[in-house]
Amino acid sequence: MPREFTPKVVTANRLLEGDAVWFTAQGTWSTTMDEAELITDEAHADLRLLEAQAQAHLIAGAYLADAKAGANGPEPTHFREEFRTRGPSNYAHGKQETAKQEQQHV
Repeated sequence: MPREFTPKVVTANRLLEGDAVWFTAQGTWSTTMDEAELITDEAHADLRLLEAQAQAHLIAGAYLADAKAGANGPEPTHFREEFRTRGPSNYAHGKQETAKQEQQHV
């Protein structure tokens, strides 16, 4: 018996910087998951993944990730995707550095 389809987002890594990015409903890439298109139909998910993969000049490794609707947009349902929303982990830069600076100004 086939497994029931669960909501997904298309995600990848930006080719030049390596940042995690998410595919929006407008066909652009966002560095925040809450701007991603939450896809609830399997056929549409497959189509959107193909459209994302066609942008190989911008991204690498596009795939469908499980997600759920949240108050501000899609949210991760798996620890791997939660981890990717925080940015690179080797040292504070990008999203982590921004969050660190915002905390210092509070």
